[in-house]
Amino acid sequence: MLAQIALRFCVGYFGLFCVLLTYIPFTLLGLVDRWLRRYHGPSDMSLTDPITGWVGRMVFGIDAVQHKDSGAGDQAAAWVLMFCILVVAVVTAAVWTAFDRRSSHPRLLAWFTLFLRACLGGQMLSFGFAKLIPTQMPGPTLTQLLQPYGDLSPASVLWLQIGSSHPYEMALGAVEVVAGLLLFVPRTAVLGAALSLASMSQVFLTNMTFDIPEKLLASHLLLISLVLLAPYLRRLVNVFVLQRECAPLTQPALFTDDRKNHITLWIQVALGLWVAFGCGFDRWVVWQDQYGPSSSKSELYGIWDVRDFSLDGQSIPPLTTDENRWQRLVFDDPEVATYQRMNDELVPARADFHPNGQLELTTTNPTIEKAGHQPPFATLSTEQPTPDRLVLRGTLHDRPVVITLERVNLNSFTLRSRGFHWVQDYPYFR
Repeated sequence: MLAQIALRFCVGYFGLFCVLLTYIPFTLLGLVDRWLRRYHGPSDMSLTDPITGWVGRMVFGIDAVQHKDSGAGDQAAAWVLMFCILVVAVVTAAVWTAFDRRSSHPRLLAWFTLFLRACLGGQMLSFGFAKLIPTQMPGPTLTQLLQPYGDLSPASVLWLQIGSSHPYEMALGAVEVVAGLLLFVPRTAVLGAALSLASMSQVFLTNMTFDIPEKLLASHLLLISLVLLAPYLRRLVNVFVLQRECAPLTQPALFTDDRKNHITLWIQVALGLWVAFGCGFDRWVVWQDQYGPSSSKSELYGIWDVRDFSLDGQSIPPLTTDENRWQRLVFDDPEVATYQRMNDELVPARADFHPNGQLELTTTNPTIEKAGHQPPFATLSTEQPTPDRLVLRGTLHDRPVVITLERVNLNSFTLRSRGFHWVQDYPYFR
């Protein structure tokens, strides 16, 4: 009886979780998901905002509405939604048990298992390809190379640690991709669930210890892995711990007709390949657009050291107390520049390059930008006497300025140049 109550609770709880968190079913759409995001915007949970908003105000005293521009999965709206799902699942299981006295639900168990396998497999493929084609953690930007380690958040430390080694990131992704593919094949689904459990345990641990805002998703994917493995735990213990024989680890049959079961087997395999192709293609396009050899970079890409800074016709000495002089100027993304003050503060700015060689720098302030056009704080002409030398002339805060800069060799950063060594007589820490 307890097993049936648990099944009914899981159907309500994980069923609603997988359906209402729209990035799970959207992943199963493969290439269609990319088309929907391109023409109709990214998936979100805005449909549940009226519910989470009301429950948040009435129960928790907060306004639990999703912030669409956040990208974080642990928003207050998501936590309130999980509370609502939990309440609905408990009530559903109680009412179901009160009116349904059957001792088993073989067909329900079979279809619910397939549903969970597809949802978990889709997420594993999505996560996996984001690392196998290293776009989730692309490595340090030029500005981050200048940022002191102590100023980084724990989340940034994790992102940079993994992104600094693409082979390591790709290996993590390969494990997730293999787990996802195995879940779509009935014969290998148990192995896929076990591999997903190991992978999601690692993801959940890093999310908890590095404060990554995806704890809800990681923990639930971990729980789904356990739910899929629960019917086989005794047999797995017999094999791996007690070294006893066990029956085959087969998935529950969807139909009583073998022919229908054979057809649905190939449909599951086709769905897995479809999702894998969609996830892989999507990440390949992202890689080409943002990180590949043909990706767009700033016209003046690089880190530039300021060699001379003249303001109002006077050369400004490089004093750390000076509030006007710049120490460095960084160009990475095509429309972004970052200048470093003498006190090491890094200040981002919007960079607009004009065909006549003029550069306009504008303060990045979302509040001001929404209110209307913001005038640039610097209007500069760009001259490059040599590829590694840059002269900027114009106005800075309405004052005439001439800045002479020299390009920094990016391989001078140990993080980019250290590389790999088979033989090391001493550990290299710097």
